[in-house]
Amino acid sequence: LQVFDDEGKDVTPHPLFHSDPNAIGPRQAKLLASSAYSGATGSGVLSSFSMHQTSGENASLGSFSRSHLLTSYNFSDVQVRQEEIKEELTKEDLDRRVDIYLTETETIWILDMPSVAVSVESEDAGRVLERNRIYVDICKNRPGNDRFVEKMMQTINGAAKNKEVQCDKIIMEDKGTMATSWDLYDSFNVLEIKPTSKAEGSRAITRKSSKPHTTTEHDQTMSVSSDRGSTTSSITISESALLARIHEEEECHSEAILTSENFQQDLFFMERILMENIFQPKLAAYRQFPVLIDPDLISDTSGTVAAMKEANQKEQDKEKDKEEQKETFIDPSILSDVNKTLEEIVPPRLERLWSYICDLTAGHSVSSMAWSKVNPDLLAVGYGAFDFKEQKKGLACCWSLKNPTWPERIFRCEHGVTALDFSMATPNLLAVGMYNGSVAIYNVQSCNDTALLDSSKSSNKHTGPIWQLRWVEQDRGATGDGKKERLMCISADGRITEWLIQKRLDCTDLMKIKRTGSEKKKLPGEKERKSEALISQQAAGMCFDFHPKDTNFYLAGTEEGHIHKCSCSCNEQFLETYRGHKGPVYKVAWNPFSTDMFLSCSADWSIILWHQDSQTPMLTFSSTTAFVHDVMWSPKSAFVFAAANESRVEMWDLSVSILNPVISCFASPREKFTSVLFATNTDCLLVGDSKGAVSVFELQNLAAPNSNQV
Repeated sequence: LQVFDDEGKDVTPHPLFHSDPNAIGPRQAKLLASSAYSGATGSGVLSSFSMHQTSGENASLGSFSRSHLLTSYNFSDVQVRQEEIKEELTKEDLDRRVDIYLTETETIWILDMPSVAVSVESEDAGRVLERNRIYVDICKNRPGNDRFVEKMMQTINGAAKNKEVQCDKIIMEDKGTMATSWDLYDSFNVLEIKPTSKAEGSRAITRKSSKPHTTTEHDQTMSVSSDRGSTTSSITISESALLARIHEEEECHSEAILTSENFQQDLFFMERILMENIFQPKLAAYRQFPVLIDPDLISDTSGTVAAMKEANQKEQDKEKDKEEQKETFIDPSILSDVNKTLEEIVPPRLERLWSYICDLTAGHSVSSMAWSKVNPDLLAVGYGAFDFKEQKKGLACCWSLKNPTWPERIFRCEHGVTALDFSMATPNLLAVGMYNGSVAIYNVQSCNDTALLDSSKSSNKHTGPIWQLRWVEQDRGATGDGKKERLMCISADGRITEWLIQKRLDCTDLMKIKRTGSEKKKLPGEKERKSEALISQQAAGMCFDFHPKDTNFYLAGTEEGHIHKCSCSCNEQFLETYRGHKGPVYKVAWNPFSTDMFLSCSADWSIILWHQDSQTPMLTFSSTTAFVHDVMWSPKSAFVFAAANESRVEMWDLSVSILNPVISCFASPREKFTSVLFATNTDCLLVGDSKGAVSVFELQNLAAPNSNQV
């Protein structure tokens, strides 16, 4: 079968695959395939092949013989066909004219990448050059031309790729200096003034001599001298300005050195070293270390020599006593009697070592003291007045043994500080209670004196002075939370509160102290009195103390002279009420060893020893007619406690006497003792007074009994 189109051309499809490989010749053999398979003997189309032709018109090759066409291409496949055709064709067929049409097939573009470069010899070279020239002219005339308008269009941003390269750390340093234009001008002028002046003088003379002789020699001399005079005056002015600027720069440089952080740090360490040298004997006595004396100072100071001689003599006497005791065997009971006799001969006393005081704290009354739970050498002291008429701004200072002359941290408060305490779980937090009823928490690690948290924005804050606050660890084993630290406060508004430390300070009431009537026995024949109307249903809280073993129980002292035993689990009623004082109770303190006993002091001049199972006082101590502001048990003995009266500080040892204190230290005139605090790791006592001083006393010759003995 053959397929012809409308023009009569053979468009029969040819197979793309031949089973006989020998039948397929080179690719050029397909030129005559159509005529071979068609079987035409007359005029016909020999072949139709595709060829790239730009004009796209049909080209007529004219009349030529089939044999000449076949031999001219010299194809092996076509030659075989020629022999077969020669046998069939006649002479007329060979002489007949044959028309061959060459046509262009459809072009398939696989990749079309227009060129951006044109050959100089091409036909489009002139047109491209003209377009480039026009574009350059447009770019030149574009700025400031109203005919051109800028438009924005959005394009697609290509996907970004992140690449990481590992290299050594690059250490960079910033260095710079500041110089004004006047500095540069003066510096260059000073460097070039002298050589330039001589050169200008010589140049002026040379130029005048080289000119025609229109001026006289006198004029030349005058001009030179005037030039030199102006140069000398300019040099003098610039030198004076330079010296003044150098002086100012030296002052600025010295001021920068004095205010630099490195210099301040060096001064800080130097101050510590000097304080250690000055207070070395006192600090050694505080820590119960031997006192070191510089041998270079022995030859200069006669007093030091005498002290050394006395110390050596005492050591020799002690050694002799020891040798005599070794030589003579004495009964231990006799030795104890001898020691008691020696104690009676050398009574115990308080030896003052130093005082924590500076110009900043002078004139403020010491209201409270607290040791850091982690650093036993860090002491926090609160300064504030107890009287309403004497109120002024308060202070909370942190003192260190390394510098007794100036506090390490100073926190200024708008109101007087009445109580403070360090946290146990977070030792850098210091809670401060103030006279106006606010509570603030400071970070002692930071040099910033602003409070981390403040209760000023709390809607449930206290309305009276906070007389005492404490961080208390309570066991929450029943709820599975373990031990949790809480901040407790007692205030003059009659509330005992627990503060919640979150993003801000807020509190919940643990107990509202209600007023209780005095239990007066009715005499026979006495009429019943009408009950007095109470101004307030709540009694002002003055102090509290949590039980050392079970912090769920605590004691609360009130302004009416009563002591209430309370429980954190019950906020409606008191467990016990102890009545014995006739005035406000300033302090209550559990015995750390005998946990059933506690002390209380009051404005009625007395100190009372209580047992928690008895509502009647066990012992009452009253040695002077003065308010007892503070009382504290010794951390080393169950029998020893210290008390601060207005006129003196007392040391009581119940194993020695229950009538009189074993040590009494009197206050200076116009001075009142306000608080006491035992040192945690040494035999020393700290006493605060109304002048802003915290005196450190060493307990000497006080034979405290064993702490296990109760």
